[in-house]
Amino acid sequence: MNIVINLSTAADTQHQGIWMENGSGGFLGDLIINGGKYGMWVGNQQFTVRNVTVNNAQTAIFASWDWGWTYQGVNINNCGVGFDLTTGSTSAVQAVSAEAIIDATVTNTPIFVRTSTASDGTLVGAGSLVLNNVKLSNVSTAVGVVDGTVVLAGGTTTIASWGQGNVYQGSSSTGTFTQGTLAAPPKPSVLLDGAGKIFGKGHPQYATYAVSDFVSVRDQGAKGDGSTDDTAALQAVFDAYAGCKIIFFDAGTYVVTSTLKIPAGTQVVGEAWSVIAGKGSAFQDQSNPQVVVQVGAPGSTGLMEITDIIFATIGPTPGAIVVEWNVKQTTTGGAGMWDSYIRLGGAAGTNLESNCPTDGSGGIDNCYAAFLALHLTASSTAYLEGTWVWLADHDMDGTGNPMISLYSGRGILSESAGPVWMIGTAAEHHALYQYNLQGAQNHYMGLIQTETPYYQPTPAAPSPFSVNSTFKDPSFNGVSSAWGLTVANSSNILVFGAGLYSFYSNYDQTCLTSVNCQDQIVNIDSTSSVYIYNLQTVGTTYQLSVGGTGIVNQANNANGFAQTITSWTQ
Repeated sequence: MNIVINLSTAADTQHQGIWMENGSGGFLGDLIINGGKYGMWVGNQQFTVRNVTVNNAQTAIFASWDWGWTYQGVNINNCGVGFDLTTGSTSAVQAVSAEAIIDATVTNTPIFVRTSTASDGTLVGAGSLVLNNVKLSNVSTAVGVVDGTVVLAGGTTTIASWGQGNVYQGSSSTGTFTQGTLAAPPKPSVLLDGAGKIFGKGHPQYATYAVSDFVSVRDQGAKGDGSTDDTAALQAVFDAYAGCKIIFFDAGTYVVTSTLKIPAGTQVVGEAWSVIAGKGSAFQDQSNPQVVVQVGAPGSTGLMEITDIIFATIGPTPGAIVVEWNVKQTTTGGAGMWDSYIRLGGAAGTNLESNCPTDGSGGIDNCYAAFLALHLTASSTAYLEGTWVWLADHDMDGTGNPMISLYSGRGILSESAGPVWMIGTAAEHHALYQYNLQGAQNHYMGLIQTETPYYQPTPAAPSPFSVNSTFKDPSFNGVSSAWGLTVANSSNILVFGAGLYSFYSNYDQTCLTSVNCQDQIVNIDSTSSVYIYNLQTVGTTYQLSVGGTGIVNQANNANGFAQTITSWTQ
């Protein structure tokens, strides 16, 4: 963030601004790259890129492989090629499967997007590509192929909504391969900036603030040693300094044993991901769940900035609502969280580690991590960037990093009327769902990523939890694994890139070959207005369901290792 990379502009330069070969990410943003052979040379399962500018590079962005990337607000100036994509994925060879580019500006660059393989009328040819609100100026070819074929002519123009791939609508199970205009999603003004683009806000830096503008929680009496009850000390800091000082959490783990209330008007900064961890009897009753950290009182309005914090539990905590988000912005993006995570178990001191092995010998009662990880309440707004809501599948600090079986009921529940931005977010391994939108409105989500619990369907969802109507839980009629995304009674939901994965069936991966680790993974009710672009799934028979009935079978959407729906709208 806020980094400028200067490279050689010599004709024979070999400089590369960013080089990424592998992994499962991730988010990067607020970068400027000048010069180089490649501004960025990247390969990763999935990633979100926001607000990156590349000037005077031979190739702005070269992509060697992916399952799906989302680029938001990219600016490319005076480059030879904007995006150079190695395409032609097969089940045996993974190349670039899916790119989604929104709100880009491209100037004086002969070719905007170039693929290495021409489309043969299927996804396996040139992969899935979605372009939305792309402004070209002096760009000869918008989309082309290495052999010189022009797929979409350029010029000085704006590409409103264009795609290449399999397009579906509503409850129809039949998709159409398209190279052309896609249905453009409505974009509520509350989600946009002054230029009509999806709003974005960089990680707060506070570089111009004086040292005296900060207060250290440790200086005020909190210990952060992973064992002392810091509830009273932390609450005293928030009560005294919210809206007056930037509250600095020195590196450490701060234990709270009852709800910690962060008032509206607060700015919080961690040091190398300081941890706030809920522990104790207050969070152990699944039938009476309690909030660990309350962000804003219900109905409150004002500023909220949380950066570089980890929210966690020290188990067992089957009744923990880890973060309840109530605050509503008073300025666009004024209530947000950046590079902050909910990390449940899998770390030393959490008591949710190798004591919960995959053979079940640790029992279930000792291995509960949370009731609900993150709840965006109805009156709240939220800007979430680089937020990972993770239930550990392995012991990060244990010898050999063994796999473990932990239990968290729910990932992210949003009942917010918006605006909500989820930019580069993920939720993984929760028992009922990863993302659940209920009565939600005006959400931008891109890219979102999920994984289904590895132990399912033994026990089958929702076990070891129960469906709770108070928290708008979805139904599981004939469904034995967690939903990656479920949406009901919601409107103006824009999902611009999603990677929803099911890698195991009770820790067995043979189901990947037959693509039936679980039956369904996305469920939308028949009345919600939802626009999904570049939906990648792995290991799931039905990629998308309507009203609990599987609609889109993966068999027609093979795209390398994953399966891709380029566009689905309702």
